[in-house]
Amino acid sequence: MTTRILVPGDAAARAVGADRVAAALQAGIERRGLAAAIVRTGSRGLFWLEPMVEVETADGRIAYGPVAAADVAGLLDAGLLEGKPHALRLGRPEEIPFLKRQTRVTFARCGIVDPQSLDDYRAHGGYRGLARARELGPAGTVAEVTASGLRGRGGAGFPAGVKWQTAADTPAGTKYIVCNADEGDSGTYADRMLMEGDPFAVIEGMTIAGYAVGAAMGYLYIRSEYPDAILAMERAIATARHAGVLDGFGLEVRVGAGAYVCGEETALLESIEGRRGQVRAKPPLPAHRGLFGRPTVVNNLVTLATVPAILADGAAAYAALGTGRSRGTMPIQLAGNVRHGGLFEAPFGLTLGKLVETVGGGTASGRPVRAVQVGGPLGAYFPPALFDTPFDYEAFAARDGLVGHGGVVVFDDTVDMAHQARFALEFCGIESCGKCTPCRIGAVRGKETVDRILAGENRDANLALIEDLCQTLRDGSLCALGGFTPFPVMSAIRHFPEDFRRRRLPATVA
Repeated sequence: MTTRILVPGDAAARAVGADRVAAALQAGIERRGLAAAIVRTGSRGLFWLEPMVEVETADGRIAYGPVAAADVAGLLDAGLLEGKPHALRLGRPEEIPFLKRQTRVTFARCGIVDPQSLDDYRAHGGYRGLARARELGPAGTVAEVTASGLRGRGGAGFPAGVKWQTAADTPAGTKYIVCNADEGDSGTYADRMLMEGDPFAVIEGMTIAGYAVGAAMGYLYIRSEYPDAILAMERAIATARHAGVLDGFGLEVRVGAGAYVCGEETALLESIEGRRGQVRAKPPLPAHRGLFGRPTVVNNLVTLATVPAILADGAAAYAALGTGRSRGTMPIQLAGNVRHGGLFEAPFGLTLGKLVETVGGGTASGRPVRAVQVGGPLGAYFPPALFDTPFDYEAFAARDGLVGHGGVVVFDDTVDMAHQARFALEFCGIESCGKCTPCRIGAVRGKETVDRILAGENRDANLALIEDLCQTLRDGSLCALGGFTPFPVMSAIRHFPEDFRRRRLPATVA
């Protein structure tokens, strides 16, 4: 009997030597004449333990990690194939505290299945969702997604069912589904993990959406910085097409050119159409007139990859998770100066403090946490005094914050928050599509004003000017790029005012 050894093949694991580990395992197996086969999976998202190798034994999977190529010979000699004790032995993966605390719905198969095997996907519940959608019919499928309470996981948190219903009700001969995988927020990697670890969930979700609203064609828009994910999705789409599971639904990958603003749905549509990624004025909404002037559903990748589970297990089961109007689970991505960085999927409602201190283990440096940014480069900075904030859309909005795509970036007490505010304005100026004046010009003037504050020039007057400028950005920008830039700037000023009044050497001003 051949024993399967599972080695993650996603970009995060490969970056820390997973390919070298797999090669060493293969060589060691051949040299010893062992009956074993290596399967490259996605990552389970416990990045401080990567590469995490798992072996299928008679008693279930046993994990070891982090494994280096130099450890392989000793592991094999110690009885890796039988799950024998070793200094790197972690035990059953599901018993590792970081995983045990989670409620995995969207990421239930990540790190478990062979991401390029359609049979493996089906064996772990794949395509049950599409089968149930066929039973419910298009209208029933939209109703099920609506009843689940699923909201967009890309940033705005707009109800997915409302968007689907709008597109379904719009009469047109041609409609489109667009999956937004332009994952550009700092500290986020959920889209990439799904594409590399469970690509058929994305395909099934897009197929269900197409069936529900009457769209025969879908486009998957992926950021160019994700070459592994692009290859994984293209291979999985080819497999699905060959196996006939697309059932007439056309599906193609489109690669972005690296513009952050193309995470905004209308700029993304412009890019797919072959033009510069610039924001469109609304109305019309994409659900009425989107890609090529046709009704279009634009959903984030995590949103669409969650749909198969909702259909398979029923809307009530998903809606039972979470809190208030934030239903279901959220893939929270812990990054920055954090001891246990990785993906943590849990129902909405967990406090920010529990996420950072208990789940994340505090800072990697061992120094006190000073600030946490949630929601990407345009998210607010929260001090420990706000760590009682529940992780849900309404709770964060009440404190002028964003859940966004679920990225949580941790900073210790060495961070300079005035420079962080400067970075937010500089980032907005660089990434602006140039369509509207507040974003294009305001962000640049804002950075210059912060530079004057850093230099000690008329601090009170310039801080008042920054606040006025942020109000203009919030109220006058065409899209969230300019509209959300005030969140990190004003939260830094409000919660860390001492950093804007500190005496500095001229050399520290960039």
